[in-house]
Amino acid sequence: MESPNHTSLDSSVFILMGIPGLEDMHVWISLPFCSMYAVAVVGNCGLLYLIHYEDALHRPMYYFLAMLFLTGFFISSSTIPKALSIFWFHFKEISFDGCLIQMFFVHTFTGMESGVLMLMALDRYVAICYPLRYSTILTNPVIAKAGLSTFLRGVLLIIPFPFLIKHLPYCRGNVIPHTYCDHMSVAKLSCGNIKVNVIYGLMVALLIGGFDILCITVSYTMIEGSGQPLLSRCSAEGLQHLHCPHLFHCFSYSPAFFSFFSHRFGDHRIPPSCHIIVANIYLLLPPTMNPVVYEVKTKQIRDCVIRILSELFAYDEM
Repeated sequence: MESPNHTSLDSSVFILMGIPGLEDMHVWISLPFCSMYAVAVVGNCGLLYLIHYEDALHRPMYYFLAMLFLTGFFISSSTIPKALSIFWFHFKEISFDGCLIQMFFVHTFTGMESGVLMLMALDRYVAICYPLRYSTILTNPVIAKAGLSTFLRGVLLIIPFPFLIKHLPYCRGNVIPHTYCDHMSVAKLSCGNIKVNVIYGLMVALLIGGFDILCITVSYTMIEGSGQPLLSRCSAEGLQHLHCPHLFHCFSYSPAFFSFFSHRFGDHRIPPSCHIIVANIYLLLPPTMNPVVYEVKTKQIRDCVIRILSELFAYDEM
């Protein structure tokens, strides 16, 4: 007989509390959240359209950037609208299935973002170290397969999360102290053994994040140590547009590591509000800053934006 304390998963509803302890400030906290989300949506969608519209941007590097902008849009759109509905309208309920779907998309696209950054680093390695073979190595089919493989890797590694969550018994209430459904935040509501969740989550982080960071590091090391005569001439353009953005991403991943490890090792020492704010910054900051960073650091994108804006202003003055 099923324990009466166990929630029926088919009909359960979770309550997302937002940021516990800061309920009185939810409206004020929502202002930067909303502003950053608006920039993320407009910036990422705008640059996606620009890459599609401009023939000069139909190159491997910009296809990878398009993948990055697309993942940024999905990451922010998977979490921020629900967070804003909590802050503004107190719509805190989310169905169990809806929670699982949100969890799947958040973790899948964050994993894909990491993979796209790895592909961008490999793209620069090929462009700088094998410039004469660049167009034959990175053909459109190869780029499509690389993007699809990155997406499928995330799907295959993340899809066990919802199944692991769904088969846990729940008897510690249905209140999630968060703005979105995170794997470990939901697992901790269970009165069952979540050791498998903890171990598998750690394995996925190492297989995705650890592998991608290793590949990025190796790519840059090989670029720096290649000794190619061409490197001195093209490094200013080839590395400059990628070095700073990748350094920015390394910085933006520090909240992710903080959130990941604090969930598993000693988060009782960290105020819940701090943990939740940091987790949201990690999901919102890269999608917001990517369009700005790459528009500033990538000359061809910047030139296309300036030209289109000039044409628009010239049309308005007619």
